[in-house]
Amino acid sequence: MSIITIILIIIFLLGIGGGAIAWFIFRQRQSAKSQKPTKKTTKRVPQPFRWSYIIAPAVILVLSIILTAYFANRLPNEVAYHFTADGSPDKWLSRGAAIAWAVAPQIFITLLAAAITWGTTRLGVLFGQAEGAWIKPERVLAFMGNMMALPQIILLFAMVNIFSYNSYQTQLMSLWVFALIIMISGGIIIGIFFIKAIRRAWAINQALAPPNNNFKE
Repeated sequence: MSIITIILIIIFLLGIGGGAIAWFIFRQRQSAKSQKPTKKTTKRVPQPFRWSYIIAPAVILVLSIILTAYFANRLPNEVAYHFTADGSPDKWLSRGAAIAWAVAPQIFITLLAAAITWGTTRLGVLFGQAEGAWIKPERVLAFMGNMMALPQIILLFAMVNIFSYNSYQTQLMSLWVFALIIMISGGIIIGIFFIKAIRRAWAINQALAPPNNNFKE
């Protein structure tokens, strides 16, 4: 299994998690609206895009560019990028190709995060913010965009590991161990966010529920 496969799996899992959270929030908002008195409808303005929605991917991108610039002149003409179980290299790339592969995926994921959050802001009908809403759309958008930094962190680690070996013959920890740590951490973050959303939704629904008048006078 290659690092690209790992990244695709993480992006897929993030997509499922983000989609589940967005669906849950939308359903709960619709449920909350149905329990409120009907008010005069007003035109909703789409949520504005904010750079804070993708601050983590942007920081990882900048850091990747800085580290690539640092290692660029220290790399040999042929860069080892794949290693056997005992740590010996068995596949190589030219220095230019290695540098391109180090930066290009980071740019792509950052643009993807920006496209997802910007596109979601255009769907103002889903995240139209009513007064007293139980969760702020800014939090959802920031969560969705910044979680895209997880695969970027793995790519950054792989890049530093490869460049470190080719420059100083030193490798960091196993990529699989690091990727597992990141995936578990991401799962915990998604779980915490989802649990908080459920608890908040339950509290709001309880507050909006009609009082129980089934008692003897």
